[in-house]
Amino acid sequence: MDPKILELVREDPRYPYEAYEFLCDAVSFTQEVLGRIPEETDDPDTDYHVSGEELARGCCELALQEFGMMARVVFRLWGIHRTDDIGNIVFNLIRAERLCQSERDEPEDFHDLFDVERMLTEEFELVLGDSLGRSER
Repeated sequence: MDPKILELVREDPRYPYEAYEFLCDAVSFTQEVLGRIPEETDDPDTDYHVSGEELARGCCELALQEFGMMARVVFRLWGIHRTDDIGNIVFNLIRAERLCQSERDEPEDFHDLFDVERMLTEEFELVLGDSLGRSER
């Protein structure tokens, strides 16, 4: 376990260790999806920045990939109900020096961007066929 993240959980118990760890993974995932992964041979001035909205959407996309229909439940258990919660976790990770902040990053970048629960559920539709759960007579 990462001692910096453990300290964050002690300081701000709203979010569990796993939420912080997931968000670190979500940053890398979002950078990869957007083609913004730093390479050793890249120009040092290349911008790999991910905006608040891009990261919030990347978090939801990764959650759907990793947890499927349980993504909404996992986020609820972790205390992630709004995009503002994602921003709180991000800025806690910045404070703990686990993520870097650019001069254009602000907590407001995550304020009320979209409905997280809807984002985590709109791709799923359960359809029960006529023959499921019924016995033939």
